[in-house]
Amino acid sequence: MSLSLYNTLTRKKEEFQPVHPPQVGVYLCGPTVYSEAHLGNARGPVVFDVLTRYLRHLNYQVRYVRNVTDVGHLESDADTGEDKMEKAARAARIEPMQVAQHFVNRYRQHMLALGCLPPDIEPQASGHIIEQIQVVEEIMANGLAYEVNGSVYFDVPKYNENQRYGKLSNRSIEDQLAGTRANLEGQSEKRSPLDFALWKNASPEHIMRWPSPWGEGFPGWHLECSAMSRKYLGNLSDIHGGGLDLMFPHHECEIAQSQGSHSHTDEARFWVHNNMITVNGTKMSKSLGNFVLLGDMFKGPTGPLASGYSPMVVRFFLLQAHYRSPVDVSDDALQAARKGYRKLMNGLRLLEKLVPTADGAELSGDADLRKLTADIFTGLNDDLNTARSIASLFNLLRKFNTLATTPAALAEVSAAALTEAVDTYRTVVTTILGLVDEPRANAEQLLELTLSFYAEAKAEKAYDKVDLIRAALKGQGIVIKDTKAGVEWAYSEE
Repeated sequence: MSLSLYNTLTRKKEEFQPVHPPQVGVYLCGPTVYSEAHLGNARGPVVFDVLTRYLRHLNYQVRYVRNVTDVGHLESDADTGEDKMEKAARAARIEPMQVAQHFVNRYRQHMLALGCLPPDIEPQASGHIIEQIQVVEEIMANGLAYEVNGSVYFDVPKYNENQRYGKLSNRSIEDQLAGTRANLEGQSEKRSPLDFALWKNASPEHIMRWPSPWGEGFPGWHLECSAMSRKYLGNLSDIHGGGLDLMFPHHECEIAQSQGSHSHTDEARFWVHNNMITVNGTKMSKSLGNFVLLGDMFKGPTGPLASGYSPMVVRFFLLQAHYRSPVDVSDDALQAARKGYRKLMNGLRLLEKLVPTADGAELSGDADLRKLTADIFTGLNDDLNTARSIASLFNLLRKFNTLATTPAALAEVSAAALTEAVDTYRTVVTTILGLVDEPRANAEQLLELTLSFYAEAKAEKAYDKVDLIRAALKGQGIVIKDTKAGVEWAYSEE
């Protein structure tokens, strides 16, 4: 069975076929780095991390691009309001790029903690102004954009003469107009309220500004991804995605820009969108004030959560649901995820005990074991259904527990079938799902406990235990010191 993915553009699952096999280009719309990431910001990176891991497992040569937005994302999707980066910078009285660097660093730390492998390329919008200006010039040359007072707008009605703005989100022009308030600040420049900014003229107080053929200004939010996707993945990439909230207007505008430029493509063959994180059924967002910052979540308690949850538990929590389903955050859900995660980790420890006792041809227990093993990939191949794959892993784990405790059952499976099952479990859990064991013990507390055992053994003159503890700690680079004040420790300097 080959990999299929749900394509938002066609509204159906399609067999994944790369544009230029075996190369695969994947683009994920990354964060706007004006503040720290919350749990909702983590779902896309975790989902796309598993997707790229699985594509590599299938022997594709993946180039994974995840951008950073550090300019052009205004407060309103209607091209009005202050730039989010500038607003944060003014509040802190520092440079916008200082804000960006701080939160980029924090974002990367959180993504690594969540087990997300670094993208192959992580371009920043402010570093690709030349490429963005080029795309604008191409769209203007094709008659699909116009300049007003130093700003350039995409002409949606003109575009709709040959294309359909709204085909990704399946929104009609009437629906779009109903949701547009034409009297917002700056809208009078537009020929149509549907038009969106490609380049904005910088007002005198605007900090972030670059020279362009239309005067000093800054790029529109949607423009950056079209320009950077084309630069690093070509005119037509394989997969482009992000959260469901980006489908309109962001991704809709991207397609229009790519069709309107000299690329003349939908930018990507597959458009993949993950659903939202909710709190009590309401979308988690900074604007609603119901978000849970990742750093706070790892420590806890915070917001609606009564305790903290480790990054791997959070990752498991996000993966135990299909990426196109909403996930509601609560202590009960996260505590259940913690139990499930630890069960998978105990399964990894169990693998070492599964030593085959039978060699040779197929045995009576092989068929069942091989089916349980194959079921794991059935879920992954069916639109990256990690929820189904995790359920299959638990089914296989139950079988492993039976084999580990029942010699007769172990004797009924061949070495080949058992080896395949063990390798699959380990590979899917660690390499594809990216779930690894987290140390739960506090080293300082364990050391203090060990020193108390040492003091107790010394008081009882159990010198064999004293020597044993000394030797064990020395092997860890720690020496015990007996002082008048009591037992102390120091790092070995040998």
